[in-house]
Amino acid sequence: MFERPIYLDKMLQFKDSDDIKILTGVRGSGKSSLMKLYKIHLINEGIPDRNIVYMNFESYDYQSINNEEKLRTALNKLHLQIQDRVYWLLDEIQLVTGWQRVINDLKADYDCDVMVAGSNADILSDELHGGCSEISVYPLSFKEFLQVKQLSSDSRLIDEAYDEFEKYGGMPAALLTHEESKDITLQGIFASSVLRDVIYKSFIKDSASLKGVISFLVTNIGSFLNASKISNTLNDRGVVTSVPTVSRYLNLLKTSYLFDKAKKYDIENHEYLKTNSKYFMVDSGLSRSMIGRDTDNTCTMENIVYMELKRRGYHVDIGYFDNREIGFIAKQLDKTVYAKVVFDLSEAIDATEDFNKITDSCKKILVSSYYQEMKQVNVIEIKYIVDWLLE
Repeated sequence: MFERPIYLDKMLQFKDSDDIKILTGVRGSGKSSLMKLYKIHLINEGIPDRNIVYMNFESYDYQSINNEEKLRTALNKLHLQIQDRVYWLLDEIQLVTGWQRVINDLKADYDCDVMVAGSNADILSDELHGGCSEISVYPLSFKEFLQVKQLSSDSRLIDEAYDEFEKYGGMPAALLTHEESKDITLQGIFASSVLRDVIYKSFIKDSASLKGVISFLVTNIGSFLNASKISNTLNDRGVVTSVPTVSRYLNLLKTSYLFDKAKKYDIENHEYLKTNSKYFMVDSGLSRSMIGRDTDNTCTMENIVYMELKRRGYHVDIGYFDNREIGFIAKQLDKTVYAKVVFDLSEAIDATEDFNKITDSCKKILVSSYYQEMKQVNVIEIKYIVDWLLE
């Protein structure tokens, strides 16, 4: 298993806090491996193995525990066998109906530390008592991708590695698979995410319209969309659907962490614009596996930059200034960064002019698809995407 310090450090930081620790992220992003690595760290700190209980409710051993009563019985039985504090690591807990009440009672009645993980945003439940600390887990970053492949950042193979990352993404299972099997692996991850976390969970009978929505989103990454536009286009193509149905599917795809939604934000007036939004997929490899071919490089690169900003902990919107789109506006506490993806000199010139109109002192970056000798124009930084991803 590959250690991911960016997440493990957060998990260890929250150890023994009263909060319920919640790992969230798309299926296959590495949550289960992180829980197992966390268990190893606890053992290395001197906590007895018997005091650490890992349960994956998708596994053969625990899939029969699917409701509140069965979960309560199983946990009580295990707790009676253990002295001192128990560390509960409960994976894919959202598959157990009523799990929130059991966790609340467990925290109230026993000396324990609880960490749960799930592939659906429903795990962030208002029914949980006390504090909750969410740790969002994403597919491998490009920096992690290189570490797994044991390549240094100054390797002559760095650009070739980026091309592979852009094509196949950062899903751990795909990275560890031979190239001829990567597409099959990604298709399997995507199918399980859609089937288990969307179709099965939400009792969707018309999977054709859902797949039509997903295909439309993937082929229109970087474009402004709304439910009405998607519905009208699909109906024109012979896929019968409606605006309410598309709206529901968009929400389901977002709560399963397959897609993320970026809204328009008016920088001058500090308000959101109630118009179209952009949708980005959690992993470029999954995008490719969905449509069975390479996506447009422009869209893929914008998707990679968006997800990297999210991975770094930013809330990301699409910035508008003087009725023009200026790129991403990324906020983190009191820190704001403007970032724009550019592909040629004319785009770089236009983006520079747009950024110069914004008079605040926030950091402004042009992320370029090609290496440039020029690193800065006025206060605007110009960075080759490979260099930016390795920061």
